Order: sequence, then structure tokens, then C-alpha cells
Amino acid sequence: NGFGGLASALVAGSEIARLANTGAELTAVTAVTIALSILIGTVTFSGSFVAFGKLSGRFSGNPASFAGMRLLTILALGGTLALGGAAFVLGILLVIPIGGADMPVVVALLNSYSGLAAAATGFVIDNVVLIVSGTLVGAAGFILTMIMCEAMNRSLANVLLGGFGGEASQGPQVEGAEEGRPVNETEAQDTAMLCSYAAQVIVVPGYGMAVAQAQHQVRELAELLDEEGVNVKFAIHPVAGRMPGHMNVLLAEANVPYDQLFEMEEVNSEFAQTDVALVIGANDVVNPAARQDESSPIYGMPILNVDESEQVIVFKRSLRPGYSGIPNELFYNDNTKMFFGDAKESVADLVSEVKAL
Repeated sequence: NGFGGLASALVAGSEIARLANTGAELTAVTAVTIALSILIGTVTFSGSFVAFGKLSGRFSGNPASFAGMRLLTILALGGTLALGGAAFVLGILLVIPIGGADMPVVVALLNSYSGLAAAATGFVIDNVVLIVSGTLVGAAGFILTMIMCEAMNRSLANVLLGGFGGEASQGPQVEGAEEGRPVNETEAQDTAMLCSYAAQVIVVPGYGMAVAQAQHQVRELAELLDEEGVNVKFAIHPVAGRMPGHMNVLLAEANVPYDQLFEMEEVNSEFAQTDVALVIGANDVVNPAARQDESSPIYGMPILNVDESEQVIVFKRSLRPGYSGIPNELFYNDNTKMFFGDAKESVADLVSEVKAL
């Protein structure tokens, strides 16, 4: 997204140079499209740069703010009317106040921006292919942004304005902040017995599975359980991971059958009839606070109702909160057991124990 936006801005800049060198007339339409290409392209580039930094861990995933940031954002927005370089600053200011938990929405929005930049560039150089393809990408990205907003229970205006009017989460950010509370722990052997003798197991993948690259071990586990007559399903939250469709891509890479993947609306009613729910690296998307705690920043966000399962096994390195910074009460429920460790190693151990039964 970022380099696509930068390319659009550079093409617009080269068109200005060409017009200046040839002495050709600069029409109003050309001037507007050049300005839009530079504006949208540089916003997309700098915003994508910040999003990449947050997703890769180079920048903090927490929402960032500083005194006078809103005023500076307004000034940068106004400055773009006279100075194209301010668009670079604007892109950064629009993304840094958005927390890591909202990155799927930001990525979808930046995708839309890159399409709009390409379409504007198409008008500049009179290229129909760029106009059509850019419009399609922009429209698809915008529609996906709206879908992501609905899944996160966030307004589109909040995303477009880079968190205007929003408050940064005040939840604990340090690892182990809630580790003084008792939790039920489990290990591979006990979990293998639970899964092998279950009628239905629902796997809930999350960002932790992506980081550990555990999708192949998860697929192997699902195949073993399926061979033993266990009904295995994968519950996919729309914003699980750090980009739209993140979990779908990983599971497809591991050759998980598509008919085992279920969207949140399809599978949520089945948790109450599920013997074991395996939560592998997911956190905020299974946090009951979204349903139960009206004071929580994520209250009202649709979640996967894994807490309604008879047994919940959570694969996680620690009790650290997710990107939202909110402690997850699911970890302390009586029907929840924590399987601590690297997701890939933990699932591999579980696979070995299932084979040994």
C-alpha cells in the first residue's frame, strides 16, 4: 500500500515537471488530480510506514498521543492545500493515535487510499487502466473498511479521522500485570485426552498462532482429531490477527479444508454445545468484557463466545493483555485452562500426545 501510494505521488510530481518543461497548459482538472495524487499518495505512504512499524514491533502498538496533536493534525490537513509535503506528516498523524488492535481497520483503509491514489494518477496521465483498477481497489478497500469497523464496533468516522475524540486504553500494559490471580493450568497429556474424547472441538486462531507460525501443527492436530471421529471446526473472527483475512490466509497456507472454516456469525451459537474450545493465540476477540463490562473500551465489540464452551484451553505465552491493553477475564474462568508456552511447540506437543493415545 505504502509504496503504491508513493509511486502515485512520484508520477504526479513527474507530470508537473513535464508540463513545466514543455510549457503545456495546466488545466483545472489536471491540477486537481495532481494535487489529489500527491496528497493521497503521501498520506498512504507515511501511514503505511507507521502501520508497518506497529505490526512488526518496531514501534509501540499502543495508541500514541502528545500534547497538541489534534491541533497539529488540523494544521497539517490545512497545510496540504498549500504544501504537498505536509501530506507525509498527515499520514503519520492519522495512524499513530490508532492502537494495534485497530490495525486491521487501518490496513483496509490504507488499501483504499492506495487505490484512490492510483485512480487519481490515472487521470493525471490519462491512463484508463489505472483509473479503472485504482477505482476498484479503492472501492473494495472502502467496503472492507466498513466491514472491519462493524466487526470492531468502531465508527468509520473515528477511523477516518485517526482516532479523533477517542481515548487511549488505560488498561495494564506490562507483562504479568494480572498474574497475581490464580488460573487453572494444563499440559499436553491432559489436553490430548480432553480433545480425543470430545464430540466437538472448535479451534479459535489468533495473532499468537501467526507469530509462532503454528498453523501447520494446528492443521495436523485437526486431522488427527477428525480421524478419531471428533467434529472439528475453526472459528474465524473478522479482525483476528493484524490484517484483514489474516487467519484465513494462514490456514489456507496450511491446507486446512475451507469447509472447516466458519465466520463468527455462523459458529457463535455452537459454542454452548462444544466440548472443547482451543484458543490459540487469540485474546481481545474472545474477551468476555466486550459483553459484560460496560466500562470497558471494547464493550459492544462482537466476540467469539468461547466462554460458553464446556472446556476452554488457551494457548498463550503469558497472561499479558492483548493490543487493547485490557485484562481478559476468560483466563480466570473456572472452565478455562491455560496452556503456557510457544504456540507452535505447545500444539506440537499436543499432537504427539494425541498420537500416543
